Amino acid sequence: MGKAKLKKFQDINQFSNVFQNTDWHKPVCINHCGENICIKGNWRKQLFKNENDIVLELACGKGEYSVELAQTYPNVNFIGIDIKGNRIWNGAKKALELKLPNVHFLRTNIELLAHFFDEKEINHIWITFPDPHLRGVKSQKRLTSERFLNIYKPLLKTEATINLKTDSEPLYDFTKLTINKLHLNLISDIADIYGQQNFPEVLNIKTYYEKMHLANGLKIFYLKFGF
Repeated sequence: MGKAKLKKFQDINQFSNVFQNTDWHKPVCINHCGENICIKGNWRKQLFKNENDIVLELACGKGEYSVELAQTYPNVNFIGIDIKGNRIWNGAKKALELKLPNVHFLRTNIELLAHFFDEKEINHIWITFPDPHLRGVKSQKRLTSERFLNIYKPLLKTEATINLKTDSEPLYDFTKLTINKLHLNLISDIADIYGQQNFPEVLNIKTYYEKMHLANGLKIFYLKFGF
C-alpha cells in the first residue's frame, strides 16, 4: 500500500463523520474514537440529531454527490456508503472543511446494510455511476439487480425512491428490465439528461467521472423508481 493511501486510511480513522465496519462475518460500526456503537435505527437521534429524511448514496466513491446534495439540501440527512476508505476520504474531508452537519460516511459492504439500518429508516437511495459489471455473467453484482433490491426494500419507507445515474446504457437497459420484471413503479426515465433543455436541478451535480464521461461525448442516463 502506497504512503498516500495509507495516510488516507489513518485520516479517516480520526474523521468524526466516518463510521467503519471491516468485518464481513461480524459486522460492527466503529466511530472515530475506536468505539463500537449501535447505530442501527439511531442515525437521526444519535448522529444527525433531527428527524429529517435520510438519503443514502451507495457506492459513493469519493462522495462528491453526497457532499453536493448535503450543501444543496441542508434539511436532509445524507450518508455516503462505500467499502473503499481511501475514496471516502475525499468526501469526508471536504464535508469536514465545509462544516456540513448533514452528511456522514459509512465504510462497509452494501450487502451488509441491514446490519446498520433499521426497517423503514431510509427515505431515498442514490446510485451514481456504479460499476455496471459488464464482463462475464455478473448481473447479480449490479446494484440495481433483484438481489440488491431485495436488500434495500425492507429498509426503505413506503414512499421511498431509488435514483440511478449512469453512463452505461447496458446498465440502464438492465435496470429497466428489472423494474418491469418486478412490477416496480417507474417514476422518471431520461435516456440523455444533458441532451434536453429541462431536467431536475438535482441531476446537474457532476462528479469527477461524470465530467470525464461528458468530455468523451457519452450520454448520461437516469432512472427513478420505487417499490
